[in-house]
Amino acid sequence: MQLFINTLGAYLHVKDEMFEVRFTKEGKEEKHQMAAHKVTSIILAQSAALSTDAIHLALQFNIDIVVVENNGHPVGRFWHSKLGSTTKIRKAQLEASLSSEAVHWVKEWVVKKIENQAGFVNDLIKHRTTQADYLKEQEEKIRSQAVSLANLAGEKIQNIADTIRGLEGTAGRIYFETLSSVMPDMYNFSGRSSRPAKDPFNAFLNYAYGILYSRVERALVIAGVEPYLGFLHRDDYNQLSMVYDFIEPYRIHAETAVFRLFSGKKVNQVHTDAITNGYSLNTEGKKLLVEQFIEYLDNQSIRYNGRNLTRMHGMQLDAHQFANSLIGKE
Repeated sequence: MQLFINTLGAYLHVKDEMFEVRFTKEGKEEKHQMAAHKVTSIILAQSAALSTDAIHLALQFNIDIVVVENNGHPVGRFWHSKLGSTTKIRKAQLEASLSSEAVHWVKEWVVKKIENQAGFVNDLIKHRTTQADYLKEQEEKIRSQAVSLANLAGEKIQNIADTIRGLEGTAGRIYFETLSSVMPDMYNFSGRSSRPAKDPFNAFLNYAYGILYSRVERALVIAGVEPYLGFLHRDDYNQLSMVYDFIEPYRIHAETAVFRLFSGKKVNQVHTDAITNGYSLNTEGKKLLVEQFIEYLDNQSIRYNGRNLTRMHGMQLDAHQFANSLIGKE
C-alpha cells in the first residue's frame, strides 16, 4: 500500500518494529500501525513529521519516502544510498541525449501522449451522442498534431525541440478545451493553469500530476535511469528533466481519474479552498483524489502488452524496457 500522511501535526515513527502514525482528530489522539512489508511508499505533506527510526525502517524495506508541497508536487525524497543498477545505463543515456536516439524516444513519448488525448476524446462520444460531431472534429484536430509530430525529421533534438513543443501545446489546448466543454457548467474551466490553479479542476489535476511525477521518478530510479538527464526538457538546475520527458504517455492516467471525479459530480465546494488568485486542494479534496487515483493506478488490472498488469506495473515495465534499450539489451 501507499501511505499518505497529510494531517496537520501527524507523526510517523516506529513501534514494535512497525510503522505507527499518531495524530489528533476532533480532540482525540489516534494511532494506526502498519507492517513495513506491506508499505510500498510513504508520502508526507509539509505539515507532518517523522522519526529517524521510521526513515531507517523504510530504507531497510526499500520503501520510498517522498515529501510533497501542498499542490502534490514532490520536493524531496529519502532513497537508499546504493545505485541499484549498472552505471552503463546512465552512460548510455548521456550518449543517447546527444544523438538521434533522443529524437526517436521524444517523438514516441509525445506522440503517444497526443494519441492518448485523442483517444480520450473519442471515448467521450459514446455517452455524449448529441455532441458527437463536435467531439469527432476535436479528435481529428488533436490527431493531426500527432501525425505532424511523427513526421518530423531531424538528427538532433535541439533542432526540432521548439516544433515539438508547439505541436504538443496545440494538441493540449484543443484537448482541455474539449474536456471543459463536456463537463457540467459548474465545472467549466479555461485551459491549463498550475501555479496557482485558476479553478478546482486544475487544482485536482495539478495534485494528481504531482503524485504521478513522484511515481515516474521512482520507476526510473528503480530501472537505473538518471531522472535529471532529459532529452527534450532542458537540463536546468535541479530539474528532473527525464521525469518530465518520460511522464508524457502516462499523464492520461491523472487526467482520466480527475475527469471521472468531476463528470461524476463527486467534487463540490468542500474539497477546495480559495487562495490568492486561485484554488488549492484541502484535506477533504486530497483524500477524495488520492483514494480515487491510487485505486486507478495500483489496484485496477488492465491488458497491457499482452499481460494483465496494473497501470503502475505497466509504467515500471516500460521504464525497464527503456533502460534495457539504452544498453542494447532487449
